[in-house]
Amino acid sequence: MNQTIKWGIIGCGSVTEIKSGPAYKTTKGFELVAVMRRNLDLARDYAKRHGVLHYYCDADQLINNPNVDAVYIATPPDTHHYYALKVAEANKICCIEKPMAPSYGECLEIQRVFKEKNLPLFVAYYRRSLPRFNKVKSLLEENRIGDIRHVSWYLSRTASDIDTSKAYNWRTDAKIAPAGYFDDLASHGLDLFVYLLGDIVSAKGISANQQQFYSAKDIITGSWEHQSGVIGSGMWSFGTYKREDCVRIIGSKGEISFSVFLETPIKLLTDKKQLTFQIDSPKRIQQFHVENMKKHLAGSYHHPSTGVTAAHTAWVMDKILGKL
Repeated sequence: MNQTIKWGIIGCGSVTEIKSGPAYKTTKGFELVAVMRRNLDLARDYAKRHGVLHYYCDADQLINNPNVDAVYIATPPDTHHYYALKVAEANKICCIEKPMAPSYGECLEIQRVFKEKNLPLFVAYYRRSLPRFNKVKSLLEENRIGDIRHVSWYLSRTASDIDTSKAYNWRTDAKIAPAGYFDDLASHGLDLFVYLLGDIVSAKGISANQQQFYSAKDIITGSWEHQSGVIGSGMWSFGTYKREDCVRIIGSKGEISFSVFLETPIKLLTDKKQLTFQIDSPKRIQQFHVENMKKHLAGSYHHPSTGVTAAHTAWVMDKILGKL
């Protein structure tokens, strides 16, 4: 795995323009050689702008291209399972955009197939690789707030223009994302809490569609328990009067607060002092995640976001939504 690994992207939409796609070109030992989009003209345009040799409107052509060693699936989540099994059948490395799949059951099947074939499987929960959140992890490991008691997350935002217009948006289509923005956004935070605080052993929640703007849920509350005994709670509301994003990790000697999505400072508060840490994320926000995949494949590092960890996050979400 020390040779150059050639990647193809299925679904070269907006998320791949800056957040992820360029990282596959700039990471030493990786090369982006093929892209696919259902609209061939859009695939051609992406390939031309990003200097990619091959472009397709048929995913099978990309997956079966002998010049492609690994595939990044960046389509809406309802097709992740379908494409992942095709990638596994072709015996190729895979990275799947989060969430791994719309259900825990589909995640387990993806994970099983890749394990049986001994193929590397990654999921783009890139916050596990960001210096910002690894700073939080180091503060916890240094026992800066004592024994950890509780974690809470409040995330809210106003309804967007596309929400109020009731125009189609796959992110709020219950057939693709049953809990709407919760599936898209809360998955990041819940996966991060597992990374920071350990596996979750029980979870439950209540969800509803208060606004009736779309078919998916628009408000969810949840509670959970980590294996370590830390208790967690969350509220995700997508129809309030303002945007908020606040995480508090409470310990026996202090607390750490930060945002999952906003570039606000990390705050460490104890009875003796208050410290702040401003650690901005890179423009290409998946850069560290992608670089860590290369380290993993070279055998010098264990990547923090795999099919195993992502399936656990899917289990937590399904428990909160009452699907399990």
